Amino acid sequence: MAKQSTGNTASPLRLWLKRMVLLSLAVQVLFVIYFFFKVTAHMPDGNSTRIKLGLALLFLIVLIVVYFLRWKKIKLIRTIVATGLRFLLYAHAAMLLYIFLLKWVNPPITLTQLGSWISGHGLKRDYVSYNNISYNAKLAVIGGEDQTFPDHNGFDWNAIKKSLNPSKKKKNKTRKLPPGAGASTISQQVAKNVFLWQGKSHFRKGLEAYFTFMIETVWGKKRILDVYLNCIEMGDGIFGIEAAAQSYFNKPASALTRKEAAMIAACFPNPKRYTVQPVSAFVAAKSGWIVTQMNNIESDEDIQEIINPGAGKR
Repeated sequence: MAKQSTGNTASPLRLWLKRMVLLSLAVQVLFVIYFFFKVTAHMPDGNSTRIKLGLALLFLIVLIVVYFLRWKKIKLIRTIVATGLRFLLYAHAAMLLYIFLLKWVNPPITLTQLGSWISGHGLKRDYVSYNNISYNAKLAVIGGEDQTFPDHNGFDWNAIKKSLNPSKKKKNKTRKLPPGAGASTISQQVAKNVFLWQGKSHFRKGLEAYFTFMIETVWGKKRILDVYLNCIEMGDGIFGIEAAAQSYFNKPASALTRKEAAMIAACFPNPKRYTVQPVSAFVAAKSGWIVTQMNNIESDEDIQEIINPGAGKR
């Protein structure tokens, strides 16, 4: 009787956890679907794309209904589906745990960093705390990459709309980019660089939307900016602001001047091509623009709250 009571006590807890993970997975799948439907609203061929997405979802629903009505009775199919669902739930639970851990612990390695090391570009990295990152560096990356960072929920829909409807001069006729490509916020860049791989496929963009939603919900803006400054590539094999500051200016990240921070932020579009030392023409030109943007946005109270003025302006 005692053993039976212990089993009954453990089972409801496990069932509750399973349901919570399943609910979390369902909510995030719905968000990714919502993301793609919202993106298509800004596309020139949005109506036809939404019809295709709707038909794909309808087909999936039909498969689920048929499974429960007919295929579930077949033992082999039932076993395959149950095993697949169990694997999906365990993988999702592990990913949820990892996302929560990264709210306090820096990523041990990312796919981009691993790829840089394997391909022979090297891996220079030195994580530092948020308070040991220059005020100027925080302001520079917001000014250069995502000036609406404090205000959006991870996605800049105006920028996405612009990227999906380029001017005639900028239209690329040789390749078709996925929804929202070229309009990534700092949050989206963190999602891509910490959890995913480099690329422009629709599948990867969907995963990026999922991880962006999660870190915006779990981490908050300061932590997102912290991880961004510690993890993204800032030169050939150079990852994070501390390694960049040491490599380019022989000083810690906490001591970066306004101009130095702007030069590092200027290389982000392509850090292997746009070099900081020796300074490329692109970095020289864009860093001046970034300094101007820093001056323009510095008084914004929401930005000040994120970049922590206690670090001191230089």
